[in-house]
Parts: sequence; C-alpha cells; structure tokens
Amino acid sequence: MALRDRLRRVLQRPGSVDLGPYEQVVAAAGEREPRMRDLADAELAEAARNGRDDPAELCAAGREAARRALGERPYDVQLLGTLALLSGHVAEMATGEGKTLAGALAAAGHALRGRRVHIMSVNDYLARRDAEWMGPLYALLGVTVGWVGQESTPDERRAAYAADVAYAPVSEVGFDLLRDRLATDPSQIVLPEPEVALIDEADSVLVDEAMVPLVLAGATGSGAADPTYAELVRRLRPGVHYTTDEEARNVGLTAAGAREVERALDVDLYAPDRLDVLTAVNVALHAEALLHRDVDYIVRDGAVKLISGSRGRVALLQRWPDGLQAAVEAKEALDASPTGEILDSITVQELIGRYPVRCGMTGTALGVAGQLRQFYELDIAVIPPNRPRVRVDEPDRLYATGADKEVAIIEAIEAAHAAGRPVLVGTLDVAASERLSRRLDRAGLRHVVLNAKNDAEEAAIIARAGERDAVTVSTQMAGRGTDIRLGEGVTEGLLVIGTGRYHSGRLDDQLRGRAGRQGDPGGSVFFTSLEDDLVTRYAPDEKPGGRRGPSADDEGRIGDKGAHWLVGHAQRVAEGVDVEIHRNTWRYHHIIGLQRRELLAERDRMLRGKGAGELMAAREPSHHEELAGIAGADAVNEAARLLLLFHMDRCWAEHLAYLADLREGIHLRSLGRGLDPIVEFNREAVPAGKKLLARSQDRATEDFATLTATEEGVDLAAVGLKRPSSTWTYVVHDNPFGSLDERALRGLISLVRGRRR
Repeated sequence: MALRDRLRRVLQRPGSVDLGPYEQVVAAAGEREPRMRDLADAELAEAARNGRDDPAELCAAGREAARRALGERPYDVQLLGTLALLSGHVAEMATGEGKTLAGALAAAGHALRGRRVHIMSVNDYLARRDAEWMGPLYALLGVTVGWVGQESTPDERRAAYAADVAYAPVSEVGFDLLRDRLATDPSQIVLPEPEVALIDEADSVLVDEAMVPLVLAGATGSGAADPTYAELVRRLRPGVHYTTDEEARNVGLTAAGAREVERALDVDLYAPDRLDVLTAVNVALHAEALLHRDVDYIVRDGAVKLISGSRGRVALLQRWPDGLQAAVEAKEALDASPTGEILDSITVQELIGRYPVRCGMTGTALGVAGQLRQFYELDIAVIPPNRPRVRVDEPDRLYATGADKEVAIIEAIEAAHAAGRPVLVGTLDVAASERLSRRLDRAGLRHVVLNAKNDAEEAAIIARAGERDAVTVSTQMAGRGTDIRLGEGVTEGLLVIGTGRYHSGRLDDQLRGRAGRQGDPGGSVFFTSLEDDLVTRYAPDEKPGGRRGPSADDEGRIGDKGAHWLVGHAQRVAEGVDVEIHRNTWRYHHIIGLQRRELLAERDRMLRGKGAGELMAAREPSHHEELAGIAGADAVNEAARLLLLFHMDRCWAEHLAYLADLREGIHLRSLGRGLDPIVEFNREAVPAGKKLLARSQDRATEDFATLTATEEGVDLAAVGLKRPSSTWTYVVHDNPFGSLDERALRGLISLVRGRRR
C-alpha cells in the first residue's frame, strides 16, 4: 500500500468507509474496458447481467453502456461512488461530480441482482428528469425504469413501481404507502414490498426531514379560525402584552396582555370551561408573533405556502397542524383550507427504515455521520473529486452590525461584477433575498433572484448563473439539482457569497460547493455579523472582547479571534440542538411506529385471507351460519373482512387523535411536576396501543351480530360502514417539542401559575 493510502487510512474520519477495495475493483474494470468496447449491445447487456457477482465486470459494462447511451464515460471516481452505493453506504460526492450517473449505475446493479430499487428524490422535477435522462442507459442494460410524480394516477404509479427502478419524490412514496394501508382489496395496492432505497440528497432527506410526518386525512369539513382572534392579537404590543423566548420558539401573554384579552373578549381567560378560547388566542398569537411572511411562508394564489427550512423553496403539500394553519390563514385574511381527521401518518425516517437495503448520495454527509449511523446504520464513503479542487475559500468577514455587513456585501458584489466575474449570493430566507435585491437595484446592478416565490424557473436561472457578469441571489442551493457551468471568458470562476452562516455547516458547504466544480476556478466567502440571528439566538450570553465588545475598523469589520470563534460556536450549538431535536422526536414516533406495525400485520392477514370470516365464525357461530345459509359463505366472509378492516382503521385513527392529545397534555403536566415527558407519554401510550386490536375485533363482532342478508348478499349499509367521502395527503410541519400550538399552550402555564400566586 502506498504511503499516501496508509496516511489516508490513519486519518480517516469515524463513520467513513475505506475506499481501497473499491479502487482495486475500478482498476480491474479499467483493464476490461477495451473488451467491452468490442461487444455488441446485446452482448454488453449480457456482460452486465453476468456482473451480478463480479463488481469489476458490472462497472466495466456500465461504463461502456453510459458511453454509448448517454455520450458520457463515467470517471473512476463515479465508479467508486457506484460501488459505495452497491455496498449500502452513503456516497459523499461534491457538486458537479456526477452523482446522478453514479446513482443510476448503482440502481442498475441492484436491479440486475434481482432487487427492485426506489430512487427517492426531493421533488417531482428531479424524479422525472433523472428517470428520462438515464432511461437510455437502463434500456441498454436491460433494466426497466419508471417515475412517479404528484399528478400520477394510481395505474401510472402501479406501473412505475413495477419497474426494476422507480424514481419518485420521497413524499409520494410515503403517501402511496399510507393509501395502501387503507386498501380494502389487494388489487388497490400500488407499492410492492420494499427492497432497495437509494436516496438523493441523503443528508437532507434522512436527517433534516427525518421526523417530518407524512399524513393521510379524511374530509370532516372546514377548520376556519375565527378572525376575531387574529385581529385581537394584531393589536397587542410585544414586550408589553406578550413576550417571546430568546430562541423565538415560544410566545406567551404577560399579565397585562391577559387583562387586555379578557377585556376585549369579555371572558375569564383562565376559567376551566374556556380552554377553547385560551387555546385559540395563543395559537393566533403564535401565528402573529413567531411565523413571518416571506421567512416561514409566502402567500401565493390566495393560499399560504410553507417554505422548506432546509431547501429555501416552497414545500409542496406541506402545512402546519390544522389549528395553526387556520390561524395563519386568518392572519393573512385568506379562505381557510380544508381540514380533516388524520387517518394515518408515517415519518420519513420510518418510511426509509422499511427498506432492507438503504444507500444514498449527497455532497455533504460527514457532518451528520453520527446520525446516519445511529438511525439508519449507514456509513459514508467520501469520494474524491475527479480533478483537484482549486476553489479559494476565504475566511469569514465579520462585522459588528448587520447594516455594516450589508454594505460590505454590496461592495463585494460590485467589485466582482466590475471585473466580469459571475456571483452567486446565498441568503437565509425569502425576505433577506428581496431586501438584498432592492439594495442591488439601488446600486444599479442587474441581477436575478431565485427564491421560494419563483422556484419553478430555478433550472433556467441556475443554468445562467455562471455566465460573465451574472449576479444571482438565491435562498439556499441544497437540492437544486442543477450544476452551474462557467461561461466563456470567466477566468476567475464563480464567486459564492454567503450573507450569513446557516444553522448547519452542511448548508454552508452546499452553497460553497457551487463554485469550483470539476476543478474549475472559483472562490467563496461568508459575511457574518454579531447581530445575525444565528449568534443572537444560539449564543446570546457570550460577549467577545470584554465589556466594550470587540474593536472594529472604520467599516465595522472585526478581526478579533474570539468574535470569529463565537460565530462558529453559535453554529455548533444550533447543530447540537438539531441533533437533540431529532433524537427526542424519534423517541415519540418510535412507539407509534411499533404499534402501527403490529396492527398492520394483523390487518394484512385479514386483507389477503379468510381470517375475518373465521374470526366471526368463532365469535358468532350461529349467526355466521345463518347468514351463510342465505347469502353464501363467500359473501359472508367478504362482509366480515370489510367490517373488520373498517373498525381496525377507525380504531387507529382514534388512537392517533388520542396520542396527539396525550402528547400535548403530557407536556403540560410534566412541565409542573419535573417529569420526563417521553417516559410519561410511553407510560400511557403503550397500554392504549395493546388494546387496539381487541377493541377493533369487539366492535366488528357487535356490528356483525346485527347484519342481515338476502340471496343478493349481506347488507353492510345498515351498520353505517361509511369511509371518508374524500381523502388527501400533506406533510405536517412538525416540531421536536410537539406541534407549534402545543408549544404556545406550554408557554401559558407559567403565566397561569403566576396569576394564581
């Protein structure tokens, strides 16, 4: 082993994979390349099939197939990524290094080994683009491929999932699973048994969005919030009538605020029988004080659209829990969106956990190596770039105030633009991007803005971002899926400017990685200030530079090492909070997932067999015999099956509602008693879950005993077997400490005690 490789093994980071064995396979594949060039297409496909147990043969055949079908010869490093994915790891590959092709070759390899593969992307656009782009490669290798989007019909979904490789947004796979869980006939099911999940943007999906609940709801009418509460809290004054905590995660009325609300509504706000008013006021207050337009959401086409915190774009189908969603709609004077009873839900982490084989690819994985190992048993293969990176990453430029920072950013953009250098500016949210855009307009700098308000045009905007003189302002670049290629005459490369550090260093790296792709020249620099939200929220008590603070030059720039350390410290605290949030929320959802799994196993047995009829025959033998004598045994067994499935689904929906109320109540009770809310939650949730199956069977038996029949069949309508008239799916913008309205309620407890004392 060469000294360089020995040194790399010694310095290898925990959780990362040794690339040595893969490099040997790639070298062997290179030796076989001339032979592959001489094969006919059919012979090449046969070589790929023969490579099921020979990775070098598979890589050699895949490389030649890509050259013929796509006009692209995979680099050695792309084959390293392919082998890492075939081995069930997360491949960390920098932006522009060809993850899409590496993933397709790996998917084909899994498929040729007899495993069905689901490649999960972050949106419809990427799912369709990649499936169509890689389609010729799959066809040449004899592998079938399909894709699923939000508008796909059940038959289209079933056909796509039946292919060897199916591309789909992770949310659509989850929604299809939820709908399958309510199927009353096996023919309605669209998803096959899970085998291989290959996750694009793996860190974003598996960590940032791991605890996001995907929800299937049934219609129960509109959940409009009373606009009176929105109008009332709008008149309240911050610091006088209500206060927020340092992290802006909670808001609560002051004593003066409570008196003002009571005067306006003419109620005793804390009377036991007015809990509904108390809840409504505080949910409205949360919507008014903690959720900000163009930061947490935008208003488009007369509706509230949430913004994904990890991607800076509109989160399709995403909404807050119904009470808070309605409160924000009332705040914006919009029509209320429909609400309904939650019939079932699943987190992204639980969805991915169903697959026996999991792998993924992203540009930034090492920062979450611990979480990928803990929650998914995944290690990371750090794939080197095809060409050495020559991007120059400057130290942060730190300023005393946000105003000084913004002036410096404009000056830096002007200087780069004057030299003809393209500039990509990353902002933290929509509001910041639009504020910067107005400053650029005043400075006479032509530019384009890519944020959640125009993300439909993102591919075209990004494609032009590397042209000479281009200035592009974007709210995050994670998951954009499009490379920035340099235009003619751009000798210094793309300059990436960050207008502040994100709450995660991975997001910084994703922005920075847009420059210097494939060995291109480029540079990056982040502008920060001691007034940035990251610092004031996560390090509010730290005071660098003593009582007077750190010294700044005439432009407000700070060189003090302690002040620079503080920004990094705040980011590390934020990352630690996110890890704890993930771990804490997982503990809640874990028990729910176990209970659902147990009930689903029995439900599936009833769905596919004669278990329901046998159960009713055992519990109500004489009535079963009587009905069978009239309508026939098959009709009676079918009625028993539909009856039992109905009550299993009803009991589960009721159980979910109970757990939501329990989780909220547990927080309120444990806050005063000093108890661990998760322990208390499990203490009550576990026994309740154990009663689910028996309760559903008892209810089904009671209804079965009342059934009547004719020669035409069993009359199920008489027992009120009525499922929701319509269903829909959405993503809940959940929070690790409970839903947002739960936190608003928790904040009131201290106030109530204060008044009672």
